[in-house]
Amino acid sequence: MFSPYYSSDDSSFKFILDILDGMHDWVRVVDRNNSVIFMNRSMEEGLKIEELAGKKCYELLGRDIPCENCITRKVVFEGKTFKKEEVCNNRTYSVMSSPIIADDGNIHYAVEVLRDITKEKELETRILKQNLKLQQDLEMARKLQMQLLPRDIQVTGVDFAYRYHPCDDLSGDMVNLFQIDKDHIGLYIADVSGHGVSASMLTVFLISVLSRRVYSPARALYRLFRQFNAGDFDKNSYITVFYAIYNLKTRLLTYANAGHNCIPIICGPEGVKRLFMPGIPISDWLDKPQYRDASVNLNLDERLFLYTDGVTDQWLGDPDKLIEDNYVLSILKDRHLDINISLNLISRYIYHQLDSMNVRQKDDITMALIQPVPRKAPHPSKERKSPDTLHR
Repeated sequence: MFSPYYSSDDSSFKFILDILDGMHDWVRVVDRNNSVIFMNRSMEEGLKIEELAGKKCYELLGRDIPCENCITRKVVFEGKTFKKEEVCNNRTYSVMSSPIIADDGNIHYAVEVLRDITKEKELETRILKQNLKLQQDLEMARKLQMQLLPRDIQVTGVDFAYRYHPCDDLSGDMVNLFQIDKDHIGLYIADVSGHGVSASMLTVFLISVLSRRVYSPARALYRLFRQFNAGDFDKNSYITVFYAIYNLKTRLLTYANAGHNCIPIICGPEGVKRLFMPGIPISDWLDKPQYRDASVNLNLDERLFLYTDGVTDQWLGDPDKLIEDNYVLSILKDRHLDINISLNLISRYIYHQLDSMNVRQKDDITMALIQPVPRKAPHPSKERKSPDTLHR
């Protein structure tokens, strides 16, 4: 072995050699001509090299010509430290090459440290594969969740539209409207704690369990509560739900609330009605929560607006401040404005506010607008005859 600084009997040099030989990493010194003039014991034993005379750095890696991405020459001629990865004997090494600066400031040698990172690379590959599979699963879950949202809803007697802007691939918000019978529709808006897969699974639970055969929203919410607590859900999970049943014939809206703090509002010529009703979220917080029904008329000249806290909290800080925003209220009160256009204007307004505040969307934004319309009388030929008529 050769050193340009110490003689082989120098005690300081021996001390340095002992340190290098005690390292698990491979260490070698390479000159300007790519000749290896020193390697520590770990590298000697790993490569089974007994004589270095005339050996080139690339020859030790089983190659006949210098590496295309040779960093040793860069180190020697540029005087900077460089790093790369190399494969040797089916093992992957992280190679860091640094200049050895002589007393006169010249650089004749580079010291290279090779660390075996084979296990780390294998683990990285497995993680990348798992992440890819997770992304594929998330994309599938996102598509399924989107399929659960109301699509092509046509109910005689109401116009319905919604906007759904998740902040992640999967959302914890859900909105739905469905026909119960010819005179009743059910509608709800919900917000599940958290985001991601666990939250999206709770939205699936909500859709599948919320009873469509119960004409009391309070009773439906209590049944939902019991089903939730019969399941094996995370104790920190909960669902807030505003659920209403609308009588298309009498225009009576009956509603109950399970902790949804974004109080729906009815906008019309007489101003704004807040559909406030206290209630505990669907959770394990209480053994027997109380849910109560309340009723209000939703007339032809009025609109019902449902929303989650992502609509307000990110730019207003408090859901109650929604009724203080004159622009939003002017849109909601304009019954002659198409409900889809209304929601588009509100969405653009919200995102404009977030942009002006330099705030990134951090919560799901979901809202819905329901507007009663006159029910068309059925054509006589399409009327369903009574049983008595059929037997005549």
